[in-house]
Amino acid sequence: MNPTAAAPAGAAPAQASPSQTLSRGIRALEILAAAQNPLTIAELADAMGVHRSVAYRILRTLEDHSLLVRDDAGRVQPGPGLAVLARGVSRNLQTAALPELTHLANTLDMTAFVAVWDHLDCITLVTVEPRHSSATVAQHPGTRHPVSAGAPGIAIQSALTEAEWAQLAPGIPYRPEAADARRAGYSASHDEVIAGVSSLAAPVRVPGGRPAALAVVYIRSAHDPGTVGAALAESAARIERQLA
Repeated sequence: MNPTAAAPAGAAPAQASPSQTLSRGIRALEILAAAQNPLTIAELADAMGVHRSVAYRILRTLEDHSLLVRDDAGRVQPGPGLAVLARGVSRNLQTAALPELTHLANTLDMTAFVAVWDHLDCITLVTVEPRHSSATVAQHPGTRHPVSAGAPGIAIQSALTEAEWAQLAPGIPYRPEAADARRAGYSASHDEVIAGVSSLAAPVRVPGGRPAALAVVYIRSAHDPGTVGAALAESAARIERQLA
């Protein structure tokens, strides 16, 4: 029986264990973060697979901590408390990367970002868009895509040997492009994550943690990819020195 299934009509939902309640709360935040628009409590309960009263109790707790907010119509969406929590994620990496991201974005006229490895995915940690451009590709913090696709994932793989990758990520193939990126210092991809979009990335080795990637995304550019790749590798090296 699915422990998250909704209770039969008219029946009181079974009491959840503390770990199950925590898991449901986290799941609620994940659903809200991925939603394009605010959700009603009924919509969220359906997405979670729980009784509406269960969803309501979880939402009240999250609301008390400003992790979600409700609008005048009662729809729920992520709250400002999440921004406070996110500020502490990989704080040293964000601090070291921000000046480099700003320089890259404004020099190359491309959106620059740092992606971190999370299980099967790459998650955008922090991003900077060029100051004087209206035709760049948006890359919002929290955006995720498979680590097996795109330049950031290839760059993260390239920071490890094939044997190291097999140990840390069994079941996810080590791409041949990662070996090339290991030699060149940067990786490239086109049309892998977003149709028509290109990306270049360099690995960032984080002391005591999993490697990350410093990347740019663009549709068209007058810059030579090799020159951009070299600039990414230099910025990544400076970030690593800051973290050392």
